[in-house]
Amino acid sequence: MITATRKIHFCAGHRVFEHESKCATLHGHNYIAWVTVEAPELDTLGRVVDFSCIKQLVGDWIDLYWDHNTIVYHKDITVLEGLMNMPRKKDPFVMHENPTAENMASFLLNTVCPEVFAGSEVKATKIELYETENCKVEVTL
Repeated sequence: MITATRKIHFCAGHRVFEHESKCATLHGHNYIAWVTVEAPELDTLGRVVDFSCIKQLVGDWIDLYWDHNTIVYHKDITVLEGLMNMPRKKDPFVMHENPTAENMASFLLNTVCPEVFAGSEVKATKIELYETENCKVEVTL
């Protein structure tokens, strides 16, 4: 199996609802997502997909919804109401799961990637999401 992987960087804030330590405080990260895709066969140029397609499709979604935004759990009403009353360019991105790195990576792989690659033979198979340079999660199909 041949795969192609593209790095996508974004900045976002979140808090882990009901976390037992300092991650219960609203804070931000310089995230790095490594998006790995595969296809049943290589294209006529010998590629799984052009790397710029991964950047455009997944990167544009991230830019639109997550980059320079706050990712909030739908049950975190206090933070959500506070953010909605602040001046902003984007509405907070509301998740139905607590916005841990694991849940964010899973959302990218299982919800975003099938949507943005719909109609193509390309399929995302793995997301590695670095929350810091020391901490990452991996979600695979």
